Amino acid sequence: MGEEAVDPRRRVPRTDAVLADPRLVAAARRLGRGPVKAAVNAAQQRVRAGDLDPAWVPDAALTALPDTPGGLRTVLNATGVVLHTNLGRAALSDAARDAIAAAGGHTDVELDLATGRRARRGRDALAALAAAVPDAGDVHVVNNGAAALVLAATALAAGREIIVSRGEMIEIGDGFRLPDLLESTGARLREVGTTNRTSLADYADAVGPATGFVLKVHPSNFVVRGFTSAVSVAGLTGLGVPVVADIGSGLLAPDPLLPAEPDAASTLRAGADLVIASGDKLLGGPQAGLLLGAAGIVQRLRRHPLARALRVDKLTLAALHATVAGPETPTWRALRADPEGLRARTDLVRSRLAAAGVDVTLVASVAVVGGGGAPETELPSWSLSLPEGYASPLRLAATPVVGRVERGRLLLDLRCVPADRDDTIVAAVRAVAGR
Repeated sequence: MGEEAVDPRRRVPRTDAVLADPRLVAAARRLGRGPVKAAVNAAQQRVRAGDLDPAWVPDAALTALPDTPGGLRTVLNATGVVLHTNLGRAALSDAARDAIAAAGGHTDVELDLATGRRARRGRDALAALAAAVPDAGDVHVVNNGAAALVLAATALAAGREIIVSRGEMIEIGDGFRLPDLLESTGARLREVGTTNRTSLADYADAVGPATGFVLKVHPSNFVVRGFTSAVSVAGLTGLGVPVVADIGSGLLAPDPLLPAEPDAASTLRAGADLVIASGDKLLGGPQAGLLLGAAGIVQRLRRHPLARALRVDKLTLAALHATVAGPETPTWRALRADPEGLRARTDLVRSRLAAAGVDVTLVASVAVVGGGGAPETELPSWSLSLPEGYASPLRLAATPVVGRVERGRLLLDLRCVPADRDDTIVAAVRAVAGR
């Protein structure tokens, strides 16, 4: 009987035999038997479907397994987008990762070890944030930027009006729109001005006894040009109502590299009563919503019942503390990567691949900030140019490598790839190329 006539089920290796592979035994100790068995079963199904050679079942199962029990795969970000939302935005510093590991057990997150009594939750992280932005009378942290805005709207304007320019009625990630977010809190939106022009008089005419606060929103991921006008935070401070500024991307202080990007310190000095920012964007830390401003307002937010539902866990507090008080973050370094140094490094990787017979060239490229920040900032960069067909198998590699496709070629920008992972890039590309 020919091989083609054999029932595919007879060719599928037994589950217990595959699970006895030493590599899968080790994976089961690390990840648990359940996920490993599920990966083996999926590989066996591929054999039944004729998509996989029976001998490759253990390898296919290993490739499908995550790096950690958390289920997330470590990915090498070669897209040229520093804060890639789909890849988790900011990569944490080694200091922040160490802090998370240390916080994984029992900690003094709400305990004063000297007195044995309850202490303010996250006091070290909050103290570090307050020290980094001394213009803030007080600070508070919630689980993301949208949550920070929701808390502010609920505590300061539920049943009242929030005045906002029509040109700042933005849509954020995954289709969530600012008006819907704010109205969910019970506040009413009072839109003023037009899409392209809003004046101080527009705001002044709208202010009244029902006003909770005036909201100033940095559009972050788009720019309106031409016949435009807007009112600065400083211009809004004389209206007699609180000014809340959502600056979005998380700069705590001015950055010469991003002169058009608002920062918390400057916004507070301009007169904002409350500044809202994200921790996982330009700050380079964990996902968090930062609230910085007048002590009375921040304390009001902290005491609101909703603050309990939005509070961050000890892991986020630890990572935030290490980010704010610790060394330069990967985001900071990636934004400032020297183009000539990047070219030399990328060309070295290119030469190794070319020597192995891979179709690869070195091309000038442009990197961007991403994460809804500095939409017009372009970072001169260099990339490996590979056949477009490499994109999918590289994403499915043991360590996924994610690039971007332009003009029929796959570009791998090493700006955000740690230099000690260049060998991984070479091995992954060579494997895809069969070299």
